[in-house]
Amino acid sequence: MRTDQLTGIMENLFGELMHGVSGRGGFMLNARDRGLLRSLERVPASEASAKTRTGSSIASHVAHLAYGLSLMNRWSQGENPFGSADWSTAWKTNIVTESEWEGLRIKLRDEAAKWLVVLRTPREVQDIELSGMIGSIAHLAYHMGAIRQISMHARGPAEGER
Repeated sequence: MRTDQLTGIMENLFGELMHGVSGRGGFMLNARDRGLLRSLERVPASEASAKTRTGSSIASHVAHLAYGLSLMNRWSQGENPFGSADWSTAWKTNIVTESEWEGLRIKLRDEAAKWLVVLRTPREVQDIELSGMIGSIAHLAYHMGAIRQISMHARGPAEGER
């Protein structure tokens, strides 16, 4: 099937989660929410490195997201990276220095920018591929929520907050 009629929708939802809400309000975030990338700028490396009771950290969530998007970007170029994917590697990134934390945020930003281009570009896909594309938005929303539960610094504005 062709994604022509879905590209704008996928771009809007993914873009809102990553870059925030423009205008009066969004579909997934409250009005004036800055999105994940700018929210992460407010989190110091020491906080990004703090392990939760489950053993993960904000840094590991961000590494996981960047890795997943890198796989999707490789897929969009015609590769099949999923069979050899090692999801556990990203979860091993727990403790980061300030420079490592900045590099990790840049990697997420760059992979997200590439993926946004893929989402906005009409293409022919199989059902499973379209499920993966749409799933990438839900996956991002899940981890954004997890990060925001961990860190007060990463949270967006409450509904109606100015």
